[in-house]
Amino acid sequence: MEIIDAHAHIYPQKIAQKATETIGVFYDIKMEMPAGTPERLIEEGSRAGISRFVVHSVATTAHQVRSINEFIGREVQAHPEFVGFITLHQDLTEQEVESEVSWALEQGFRGIKLHPDFQKFNIDDEIAEKFYRAAAGKLPILLHMGDDRYEYSKPKRLVNMAQKYKDTTFIAAHFGGYRCWDDAVLYRGLDNVYFDTCSSLAFITPEKAKDLIDMLGAERFFFATDFPMWDAAGELERFHQIPLTEREREMILSGNIKRVLGI
Repeated sequence: MEIIDAHAHIYPQKIAQKATETIGVFYDIKMEMPAGTPERLIEEGSRAGISRFVVHSVATTAHQVRSINEFIGREVQAHPEFVGFITLHQDLTEQEVESEVSWALEQGFRGIKLHPDFQKFNIDDEIAEKFYRAAAGKLPILLHMGDDRYEYSKPKRLVNMAQKYKDTTFIAAHFGGYRCWDDAVLYRGLDNVYFDTCSSLAFITPEKAKDLIDMLGAERFFFATDFPMWDAAGELERFHQIPLTEREREMILSGNIKRVLGI
């Protein structure tokens, strides 16, 4: 059964250790991996049987956007296992966002990654709507979702935007909301919202995960590790504890993400 990691962060060698440590401090979680390099991702993932990885990084200032996207593009070219997502930033003008999306399509990128908590914008702020307009019908947007310490990425905010931008495909990370899993009920009936499993399975029971998958639809979920936050083998072990059918397992491990990204 093919396994694709639908949510992995990578960093250049010179900043990988610091970036990994910063993430751990932000979430107050002991990082499983020593550094989030592309080589480490492939090594750890391959050991667990993962054959492909959706890779990205996040810009915390507008001037970082193109350099990060070019780094991701180079890594995708160097590693056929990688599928690249670009980053954007709210301080870009609408024209700059549209230009970056056009460039991404030309370069073969398959999506956009945003992290409202790191980037400090509310998902349903007017300043963020240029992302959803530019991506509509072109590239799915993967968003970090949920955290009971912040308001930026509350599920209700994404629901507002998914209802408004029906032609935009959204991927709500962390079962739709890290530490806000009960709010996933708000997503019911939204055909343009998908979900990934990362940074959740260590905190919720297999039965809770099954309930969320049943409620929102197994065809809308992607397996993911949130590398370098979690060990791939450990995440797969937790995933396989969810009482799913073999068909549901296959869809979540690879079938769904291949269909949505066209890979």
